[in-house]
Amino acid sequence: MSTQAPRTQLCSHGPDAIHYRDANLVDDLIGKAGFVEVFLRQTFGRQPSAAELTIVDAVLVTLMEHGLTPSVIAARMVYSSSPENLQAGVAAGLLAVASRFVGTMEPAAGLLRRIVDAGEQGAAEARRIAAEHRAQRQPVPGFGHHLHRPDDPRAVALLELAARTGTFGRHCEALQALAGAIDEAAGRHITINATGAVAALLGDIGVPPELMRGFAVLSRAAGLVAHIAEEQREPSGRFIWDLVDQAMSTAEHSTDH
Repeated sequence: MSTQAPRTQLCSHGPDAIHYRDANLVDDLIGKAGFVEVFLRQTFGRQPSAAELTIVDAVLVTLMEHGLTPSVIAARMVYSSSPENLQAGVAAGLLAVASRFVGTMEPAAGLLRRIVDAGEQGAAEARRIAAEHRAQRQPVPGFGHHLHRPDDPRAVALLELAARTGTFGRHCEALQALAGAIDEAAGRHITINATGAVAALLGDIGVPPELMRGFAVLSRAAGLVAHIAEEQREPSGRFIWDLVDQAMSTAEHSTDH
């Protein structure tokens, strides 16, 4: 076991300067580099290409908002309970970025990696994945949507963007192979949803599956701040509380007869 102390390359600072990696914050970054560029440079230790910047920016915009989802409801309710702590509402909403909502690009990416790693046997691996999930009566991460049918317009736009930017690679091809296998197993068309497309796009620019949910956290945090800003102007927390309380109390009383 090494006794050497751990170190960070992300930031250093002194009396006269602050550095993000080897870039001077004041001289090189403020007013000269965009947020997404600095985020990618900090995270991966290299300068992103123009195509990579376009893809990540599109992913962040895509995941920022989708209406009154569980993460948004949680954020609004917690904020209505503690309006002095905006961050508490945002944090509550971010806890819902998980395996069912918003964060499903992580397990989807794991499936795409299986297909990519299978090489020439990728099509067979895609059929195996589809069969496994069908036998277990489990939805395939990255596929299906209760609202967007037959296709999720967000996924369509993201895949078209990957083709235009020249980043459409093996993970996007794996997504298409898996989509075909899922349709064949189901006997009907199942939409590729936004997180399925995100998993493919981020995979093709080198983002590992275990880091992808971080992009959802970053994006959804911005969306939650916007919802809290709206909550400040037009409070909905009490309305949501009363609506649920009345509906569930009525349902409970109706079963007593």
